[in-house]
Amino acid sequence: MRFVPRCTAVVAASITLLSGCGDQAPAPSAPPPATVAVITVAPTALTVNSELPGRTEASRTAQVRARTAGIVLERVYREGGDVKAGEVLFRIDPSQFKASFDSAQAAVAKADANLAQADLKVKRYTPLLAAQAVSQQEYDDALTAQKQAAADLATSKAARTNAGLTLGYATVTAPISGRVSRALVTEGALVGQGEATPMATVQQLDPIYVTITQSSTEVLKLQRALADGKLDRAGKGGGKSEARVTLVTEDGQPYPHAGKLLFSDVAVDESTGSVAMRASFPNPDRVLLPGMYVRARLEQGVSRAAIAVPQQAIVRTNEGATVLVVGADNKVVSQPVTATANDGNNWVVSAGLQGGERIVVEGFQKAKPGATVNPQPWKGPAGATPAAAAAAAPTK
Repeated sequence: MRFVPRCTAVVAASITLLSGCGDQAPAPSAPPPATVAVITVAPTALTVNSELPGRTEASRTAQVRARTAGIVLERVYREGGDVKAGEVLFRIDPSQFKASFDSAQAAVAKADANLAQADLKVKRYTPLLAAQAVSQQEYDDALTAQKQAAADLATSKAARTNAGLTLGYATVTAPISGRVSRALVTEGALVGQGEATPMATVQQLDPIYVTITQSSTEVLKLQRALADGKLDRAGKGGGKSEARVTLVTEDGQPYPHAGKLLFSDVAVDESTGSVAMRASFPNPDRVLLPGMYVRARLEQGVSRAAIAVPQQAIVRTNEGATVLVVGADNKVVSQPVTATANDGNNWVVSAGLQGGERIVVEGFQKAKPGATVNPQPWKGPAGATPAAAAAAAPTK
């Protein structure tokens, strides 16, 4: 009988056991669902804003012109500074006008003396006529001379007034308060010869106007929404003229002062198909200057049941706008929506959502339609206030 060494048997058994374990190794486990940040949307009352292009313009503009002919002696004001109504801007050589005024003044004194003489003559003739010391004809002639002297005095006074106005025009003043432009004439220039020569421009900058344009299509949509009751009119007491307007300047910064809508034009511009509106803004620091391009955010209505989602939650493609909705089974579904108006950093969804849906805000690269995800409350953008973060958190 042949014996196998004990060590050889143990090795063989170990090899057999290892071979058996290798055949029964478990399959690798699936990765856990991707974590995404979501919010739960809910209908709420929201002001519908339209962001529209606009240009600033002075609330009042006055051209300073020479109202009489003469040589400019002096520019009194500082170019580009602020002036008050009635403040002196230019002085025109007044010598000729002063002489004309003095002549008219002398003519008034002469006519006044003639009237005084005629009054005395009538006064003397009145008792003489009663005593038949003078004829009726002589008395009538005296009365006629008195009336002519009175008329001559009135004519002389009118001529003096006219000469005084011309003399006053030699001192050119600001017609309104505001900021004055550079001088359009220099000392020594002949102005007012045949026409009223422009000399400067004064613009009132506080308040300042902003002319806003909106397409007639958007105006019609707004009117239909108001008529159908989908929107309430913005502004206190339902007055559109009291709608609040805010501005974003050319550098993208919000303007600190809110304005109000003054009026909307009564006709559509045929060349652009848009309606012009005017808003008024306080401008105490003269930050806004005429001709600036701005973006105006106009309150045009209040939606009683609007749904707003963060702008980053909207995915826009050639097919339209969509959001990613996390269902009750935590699976992702792509939902088409209509979002044409904004409210700050949110888009207002007018169709496609009913409220209560969980919308993906962060983690789009992990949330593909049909995939299962692990939804977590969105904490809001960096720097958000606790109140904003709480508003962004989904409801249970």
